[in-house]
Amino acid sequence: MRLTLSWLKRSRDQSAPAGAPAGSGLGALIEGLPAELKVPALTHSSWTSERTGSYERLALLGDSVLGLSIADELYRSFPDLSAGALTKILNQAVSGASCAEVGRELGIPELLIEADPGTPDGKQTPARLLLEGERPLPEITEALIGACYLHYGFQATSTAVVMAFRPRIDLVRENQTDFKSALQEEAARHGETVAYEVLAARGPAHQRTYEVAVIYRSEEIGRGEGRSKKAAGQAAAEVALERFSD
Repeated sequence: MRLTLSWLKRSRDQSAPAGAPAGSGLGALIEGLPAELKVPALTHSSWTSERTGSYERLALLGDSVLGLSIADELYRSFPDLSAGALTKILNQAVSGASCAEVGRELGIPELLIEADPGTPDGKQTPARLLLEGERPLPEITEALIGACYLHYGFQATSTAVVMAFRPRIDLVRENQTDFKSALQEEAARHGETVAYEVLAARGPAHQRTYEVAVIYRSEEIGRGEGRSKKAAGQAAAEVALERFSD
């Protein structure tokens, strides 16, 4: 998901056209798509003589819209998390499995089956067979997100995307490793313990950043920063765990 600064600015500045259902969920946006966008978003490459008429181009666009929407939400929602931690949540929240699950919740398999042209020559891949593969459903979900972006603009689409993927974000966040506990368990296997030392506290009281070091066998084995001592300790423990795995 490589986004240029000009694309990002254009996306943020682009407003939804008149009549876009403000605050609507992603399912409602998809339902309101015009045929010229909805049809290609639900067209497999084997269903059209021109590959550019399939969902592939829209899926490329939708992947970027999805990634930017969720990355923006994570950045704003979790100010204490490091870039590494945010990246892990992002990658899992927008993974193929996650997109497929959201697609099923939105009824996209039924939309694909309905869109199946069903030619009698047997050369095309039937929709039901496509849905048995790993790639088509998440890619079609991304294609429909791309179509929504083109029709409604970034803000309306991004809001709906975050709403649709919120359960995935929450699930991933809940299952994130407690690095401090994991580090303590690793040290205990060696008959040792770890300690945490606050090295610095920078910035005004309402926006302070802490720097914490992990001490093991009288040596520093990890250092991290965060908006709280707890967050900085978790970041430091994550770095220290990498030392144990080397």
